[in-house]
Amino acid sequence: MARPLLLVMLFFSAVSLPAQDINGIWKGKLVMAPSGCFPVYNIELQLQVAGSRITGTAYHFSDSLNYVRENFEGTYNRDSNLISIKEIGIVTFKIKEDCVPCIKTYNLTFHKGSGNVVTEEQLRGTWSTPTGKAIDGKTICEPGTIVLNRFDRATFKPELKLPPSLTKRKAELVKEIKVDTGTIKIEFFDNGQIDGDTVSVYVNNMPVVSYQMLKTQPIRINVRVDQRRTMQEVIMVGENLGAIPPNTALMIITAGTKRYQLYLTSDEQKNAMVRFVYERPAGPEKSH
Repeated sequence: MARPLLLVMLFFSAVSLPAQDINGIWKGKLVMAPSGCFPVYNIELQLQVAGSRITGTAYHFSDSLNYVRENFEGTYNRDSNLISIKEIGIVTFKIKEDCVPCIKTYNLTFHKGSGNVVTEEQLRGTWSTPTGKAIDGKTICEPGTIVLNRFDRATFKPELKLPPSLTKRKAELVKEIKVDTGTIKIEFFDNGQIDGDTVSVYVNNMPVVSYQMLKTQPIRINVRVDQRRTMQEVIMVGENLGAIPPNTALMIITAGTKRYQLYLTSDEQKNAMVRFVYERPAGPEKSH
């Protein structure tokens, strides 16, 4: 009976092992090919896990002046300890002009050391680019490796210097919109023929979109408005004039049950600004 008893003990020991919690901030090194702009650079992943689904933000950076911020999504299989993460879009970036970002996919596993002292928790694995090329469609992105350690808090702080295209141009107010909802959904499309118009978008002078081309598929952002900051200013900067000047965009705004359609224009002298002002929704008086 000793052997069956031992098997039963091992079974209960195995099933009682707690699932690893990978929520939080992970920071480490990402290795690229020697020909890359930054063969080895820092990376910080901010993971949010709900069940088997992963969402979050990735910061790639060599220093506060060279960085790429991307959103990602993925899955975590707790039984196999496999973590799959796919970057789904660049939010903003600031890197050397001759460098082009790669959209990456990561295959990772969780590791934790053993011993009597507190040991490091790590995510290790490889990365690759599904298309094999950077966002310009031409530059080769060779696969590499990645090692991350868990951190208590975020450590990356980009140096946000506003570009001349924002500070030296007039911000022309297109419309002021009063809203009674906390979240505003905004979509940007090319207005008419796709002619290579490229834009950046700032919310209260903070970059949320950098050098993205306007297409038939929208560039999407969400703007948070509340009682602590009742006014939000969204500025679209035309980074080029496209094949048919000036730089024009169709802006679709959804604020609660209300929907707005605006046409924005930006050139070398002006940017287009839309201002949102929060007003508390009307409701019945409450007794005190």
